[in-house]
Amino acid sequence: MFLTMTITKQTVADQIAAYLHHEITLSGLVDWSENVMMEGEIDGNDTGTIVSVIARLGVADVRAFGLAWEDCEELLGKLGFTPRIEVIAA
Repeated sequence: MFLTMTITKQTVADQIAAYLHHEITLSGLVDWSENVMMEGEIDGNDTGTIVSVIARLGVADVRAFGLAWEDCEELLGKLGFTPRIEVIAA
């Protein structure tokens, strides 16, 4: 399972991207975050950044926090990534 691998900035960015692409639900993202916080092996080079982003994702299902586009953009920025939007004909 994914929890046996080391969680890197790329791993977290991939999960946020999957959420933004509607490949996983908000509930799925929150569940992933909670599982990683309990059982995941976090990359030692970026532990503080990764843990803070994952912790924020873990409360995204609470009404007071939520997870707007701007939140995803900010979290990805903390990880060293920039989201890009592409609009195509349906």
